[in-house]
Amino acid sequence: MYKLYDFRPSGNGYKVRLLLTQLGIPFEYIEKDILKRETRTPEFLAINPNGRIPVLELEPNVYLSESNAILIYLSEGTPYQPEPKLERAYVMQWLFFEQYSHEPYIATSRFLLHYATDPEQHQAVIEQKRAPGYAALGVMEQRLQDHPFLVGDRYTIADIALYAYTHVADEGGFDLSQFPAIQAWLTRVQSQPNYVGIGC
Repeated sequence: MYKLYDFRPSGNGYKVRLLLTQLGIPFEYIEKDILKRETRTPEFLAINPNGRIPVLELEPNVYLSESNAILIYLSEGTPYQPEPKLERAYVMQWLFFEQYSHEPYIATSRFLLHYATDPEQHQAVIEQKRAPGYAALGVMEQRLQDHPFLVGDRYTIADIALYAYTHVADEGGFDLSQFPAIQAWLTRVQSQPNYVGIGC
């Protein structure tokens, strides 16, 4: 059985939990509280020298880290990853977009507002993340105005990757009311079979 080392509030960990659940794959959940620096212990650093969650233990002493890499691994040969070469590339394009243009602004703002010890001291940094965060949401809105999902008009790991932090963007101070296509897409994602929320 897979073992998932994770921190429950993490959107990156949630991506993996959501896909595992939707695929019907059982897994053992092992909580690592990043606020208590439980990913900085020698034991955890032996698992992932980068000291981050999530980490999926595929078999004894075989570990895979980086949430989107885990999504790719798990979705191989399933409907969650398209077979056509170009569509697969489009999925990767959205995964890279999520990590470089979306997560650094929306997820980081959420962390600083809700989990940092003194959010007030980070206010200037949070404000700097507003414009690029809204820009990323604008890119998604443009795509979703004419498409039900991000790639191939069907639900894939591209949607899972971007849903994770978009659906809690308000916790980072982002107002989604100006993005009706994103709001409709969030509802479609939540209606997928075996959907679970971030706290599950």
